[in-house]
Amino acid sequence: MPVLERLTGKTDTSLRSGTDPGHEETTRQIFIATSDFSIRHFVAAGCEFEPHSHSAFTITTILTGELNATVGASDLTALSGQTLLTGVGETHSARSRTVEFLSVSICPALVYEALSKAGLASNGPAVVFTDKVVLDESLFALALSIRAEASQSRPGRTQMLEALVGQMLVHLLRSQFAVRKSPSIEMSRAGPVDRRLRRAIEFMHDNYSRELGLEEIAAAAYLSEYHFARLFKQVTGMTPGAFLASIRLERARTLLAQTRKPISEIAAMVGYQSQSHFTKVFRSVTGLTPRAFRESCQPESGTHD
Repeated sequence: MPVLERLTGKTDTSLRSGTDPGHEETTRQIFIATSDFSIRHFVAAGCEFEPHSHSAFTITTILTGELNATVGASDLTALSGQTLLTGVGETHSARSRTVEFLSVSICPALVYEALSKAGLASNGPAVVFTDKVVLDESLFALALSIRAEASQSRPGRTQMLEALVGQMLVHLLRSQFAVRKSPSIEMSRAGPVDRRLRRAIEFMHDNYSRELGLEEIAAAAYLSEYHFARLFKQVTGMTPGAFLASIRLERARTLLAQTRKPISEIAAMVGYQSQSHFTKVFRSVTGLTPRAFRESCQPESGTHD
């Protein structure tokens, strides 16, 4: 499994102090990715992440400061020592004046495999977090251990991170996950989704690299544009356009981390004809420009074309 990491201390002009809008603040990030999980250590004075979603279970532990977040329809505040939990496809946004957090995203396949090994209902269609913000000393201790391991290039680091993330997953299965069955939920490549939207969501995953209109996406679900847009917003909390942007940006993050392709080429590959528009959207969701993000996650042993 390729492991990607680098700490960047470069100033990102997209992140500015909440008390002094004209003062540029330094943002630091470490980003590590494997096929089963990703780890993000993020430090910033003043940041804002626009509404988006991930095709992974995300565990975000606040190490210092606080994070004001909106998850679904809930407005939340996660303080230092607390952990914010967001499920697969769950819409969320966040903002903070000063924060340091450690975020671990675990792919659904690894979660379902762990459920099976634990003898739980692995074929239950919906695995969800029981809470959105928790004060959990074990999660906080694991986050500190992961941060310490991620920040140093010591022998066996990959294996140690795998072990720590595995330990975190087992703890979540015991304390924070619930398996819920529902006739309206079906599995898709984005995880459990409303069965009425599954075809449209998979269509977006298959065709994100080209221009897509609402009419074409709605047709994949056999619905009119009006009914589809209304249902999609009601079920996911996002417009179809915002959901499509999340798919594109998640793919862009992978390409930025794992290849040395020009940013303009990556923008085109994920469906953006304008690099400046791609940069604006990417920065609004991740808090970093594509260039700054890439500098935080250069591969340790070469790159792919």
